[in-house]
Amino acid sequence: MPSLVWIPEDSPADSFPPAAQALEQPNGLLCAGGDLSAPRLLQAYRQGIFPWYGEDEPLLWWSPNPRTLISSESFHLSRSMQRFLKQHPYTLSIDRDFHAVTDACAAPRASSPETWITAEMREAYSALHYHGYAHSLEVWENEELVGGIYGVNVGAAFCGESMFSRRSNTSKLALWTLLQQLQRWQFSLFDCQLWNDHLASLGAYEVSRDHYLQQLQRAQQSHVTANWQLDDDLVHNQSHVSAE
Repeated sequence: MPSLVWIPEDSPADSFPPAAQALEQPNGLLCAGGDLSAPRLLQAYRQGIFPWYGEDEPLLWWSPNPRTLISSESFHLSRSMQRFLKQHPYTLSIDRDFHAVTDACAAPRASSPETWITAEMREAYSALHYHGYAHSLEVWENEELVGGIYGVNVGAAFCGESMFSRRSNTSKLALWTLLQQLQRWQFSLFDCQLWNDHLASLGAYEVSRDHYLQQLQRAQQSHVTANWQLDDDLVHNQSHVSAE
């Protein structure tokens, strides 16, 4: 296996090798080292790179090929999901409690008792949130947080990091609502990063890394105006959803 590029912690934020140099096995592993400072994280996302590593591993950076995307057009709306979107009892918000969303996403789950969202990761994304580059969408049942999603915004691209659900369909509701709002703001790219069966069931699809990087570059050159508040009709229900 080719030797892995190591980035010194004190190196400039833009010290990443080109994403095209990522390994085929394991798919997308590009380099290791550096730190999770806000400038380095932001530079990584601008180059189509993201961090992903376990508790006992060094800081690893990835750019897989192919890349997984989703859009409001590709999102799979079954009839039961359409009924849920029209009738759900929940209230939604953006950036009302970013830290609670990242904590909930990091919590152990029945299907995955271990988490890659370490305390260090949560602190790093909180810093991005503070600087206006990371955002969350929350689903509330009265005052209880029951679902949500968070990710990173670069230009007209949103890179989804993780989502969670404490009630049936609330993570789907969070994703669908965020896709709708981003479309209204004329975002052109929603990055899911890695393929999994759950995302596939929701309508995610794969593109080559080269195609993704081209889309990402165009998205960063686009001027979009986002106030990071939900439109009023998205806060309480999805009554605009049409039948199949």
